[in-house]
Amino acid sequence: MTRPQVLVVEDEAPQREVLAYNLRAEGFDVREATGGDAALDLAREEPPDLILLDWMLPGVSGLEVCRRLKSAPGTRSIPVIMLSARSEEIDRVRGLETGADDYMVKPYSVAELIARVRTQLRRVRPSSVGERLTFDDLTVDTGGHRAFRDGVELRLGPTELRLLITFMERPGRVWSRDQLLDRVWGRDVDVDSRTVDVHVGRLRKALRVSSMKDDPIRTVRGAGYSLG
Repeated sequence: MTRPQVLVVEDEAPQREVLAYNLRAEGFDVREATGGDAALDLAREEPPDLILLDWMLPGVSGLEVCRRLKSAPGTRSIPVIMLSARSEEIDRVRGLETGADDYMVKPYSVAELIARVRTQLRRVRPSSVGERLTFDDLTVDTGGHRAFRDGVELRLGPTELRLLITFMERPGRVWSRDQLLDRVWGRDVDVDSRTVDVHVGRLRKALRVSSMKDDPIRTVRGAGYSLG
């Protein structure tokens, strides 16, 4: 799977650089923004797995960025951890009521912040922290890179396994071909979107071979694919 992507929104260069360095050292893919407008553009164009968002930003404040992200269908599910020097209870309440999933007061421990990042990712992208995934009669041991249907191990190639994990992390979500290319193959790999159809077909075949039940992957005409 591609590495979990974190968008760091911080206008103070030293703090932004420390965060980005430590996150990359822990295996995250990091993008950076120095202002609210840039953060909104990046999040809308290529939604990250999580956002670290400073409250005090030039232009659009972090509080307003959070409000806009959480009110838009395409970005509302992205976890946001608000970072702020405001330590009063009323400020923490404002941040959380605006939609932030967590709130950390500066100065903070980088180790604790990364632990909180992992906690949020465990909720929205469990495969990134080695969690076991289940859906109906399907189970994936992400740590052991094994998948089962009705207790029978599936014979999957690496790409088919990554596809299945992506589907199982968000059952019911419709993934476009471009979104699957980004999530499964990575943004820097030059492959055609038709490649997605080929590998989804292989995954479907493997799922049918292991069970007498119907194929659980649904084709959504003009949109993409969904599990369930």
